[in-house]
Amino acid sequence: MTSRRRLLRLAGLVGLATVAPAAALAGHIWVGSGRGNVGRVRFDRPLAIPPVAEGRRDDAGRLVHELTLRTGTTELLPGRTTDTWGVNGAYLGPTLRMRRGDRVAPLVRNALPQATTLHWHGMELPAAADGGPHHLVPPGGRWQPSWRVDQPAATLWYHPHPHGSTRHHVHRGLAGLLLVDDDRATGLLPERYGVDDVPVILQDRTVREDGGTDTAGIDFAGTDIVGLLGEDVFVNGTWGPVLRVTSERVRLRVLNASNARVYDLALADGRSFHVVASDAGLLPAPVETDHVPLSPGERVELLVTVRPGERLLLLSRPPDLGANVLYDRLAGGDDEFHLLLLAADDRLTPSPPVPAALPAAPPVPTPPPGRPDRHFELGDFTINGRTADLGRIDFAVPLGTTERWRIRNTQGVPHNFHVHNAAFTVGGTVPPELRGRKDTVFVPPGAEVTLLVAFGQHADPARPYMFHCHLLAHEDAGMMGQYVVVPPGTEDQVSPTHPRPHGHP
Repeated sequence: MTSRRRLLRLAGLVGLATVAPAAALAGHIWVGSGRGNVGRVRFDRPLAIPPVAEGRRDDAGRLVHELTLRTGTTELLPGRTTDTWGVNGAYLGPTLRMRRGDRVAPLVRNALPQATTLHWHGMELPAAADGGPHHLVPPGGRWQPSWRVDQPAATLWYHPHPHGSTRHHVHRGLAGLLLVDDDRATGLLPERYGVDDVPVILQDRTVREDGGTDTAGIDFAGTDIVGLLGEDVFVNGTWGPVLRVTSERVRLRVLNASNARVYDLALADGRSFHVVASDAGLLPAPVETDHVPLSPGERVELLVTVRPGERLLLLSRPPDLGANVLYDRLAGGDDEFHLLLLAADDRLTPSPPVPAALPAAPPVPTPPPGRPDRHFELGDFTINGRTADLGRIDFAVPLGTTERWRIRNTQGVPHNFHVHNAAFTVGGTVPPELRGRKDTVFVPPGAEVTLLVAFGQHADPARPYMFHCHLLAHEDAGMMGQYVVVPPGTEDQVSPTHPRPHGHP
């Protein structure tokens, strides 16, 4: 159902027979759709830092992280106990660290009451290890993929990907950072984890007085057009978080793990900071700016310089979503949030200078002559007019090639676009902070975004990767497709059908 039809349906339910009731309804919708926490939050709780998972080497020399998905309870708001899900704990999960060149074999155990998956978002890996909707792990089951890490230093993340339920599982707390380390980047930026190299996982939610979570919007009730938008934002699960800063500069690895909310990160006093990395790794050089937008699934690394003794707020300004005035508000475009208080010590230890250049991966090369562009129209829960079908292969990509993808949002509501097993360069005139390699990109209403896409190093004509909108309710409603990577010259041999995974109709 389109956003416009949702609004008309709501109007019909309240009997809009005259202009006056229509105006009253519009006013009610307008007032009820604004959210924000400015003036409501007391920043006095230490920022929780997810622990780094202790891996072990198995007999084959592979790095094994044992990850148990489980239920639990968490005091998200003071005095309110909320039912949550987590990985190796009650809420969220540990940070995984892998080095380029590592052979890894994470062991995933499902202690939840529902089948789920664990997807390694941003990782280039064999399709059999991707953790998409084809890799359901039943309650009580286990799954152990394996691959060799071969990509530059980057801030990635992991989260569940069960088709039709991803939004629920992520919202309950199944998410964590996955950091790829690379010797080429060592020593250039702050790297003391939890001290001057700090994870910042953003999730919004509304917690009721009884501690329960209000999931209004997660299933497109009433005027919701993007999915769940919460009244509060939690950072690493902390409400009103304070980070004690002991050095001149702090590196913030920010992940938007929200269902639908777009943030526009800035500092409260308007000062500038440096963006040093995007989704798929470091930028060619630090970019100085005073704000950076972040849509669901995207990551950004910020380098913030502080002064002794100061208290500095990281906040989210009302984001520019590119929609009309009503849809923009309904999608969170008027919402403002205070996120994290940086509390600097009176004496700060010296930090490395802001580097003039960084060892970024090169831009994705232009596709070879004769390689046709691929076109993707983001419709109303559709891509190119079709909803997700886990038994359908949409196309095949020859191993080792690059492609130009043109992503067009034909709707009046915001979308974004994520490609599994791929990194891309955004084409055209874009802000400098978007010129590095990415795997997720915001696509405003009515806009077209051009991507130069490079794919991973693994061919498998039988097992697909996904591409989809990462506003999770849109994804679950059908905005997802599948492609396979195949040996060059075999594209025409790929069957357009694919066996459905266990547990799906």
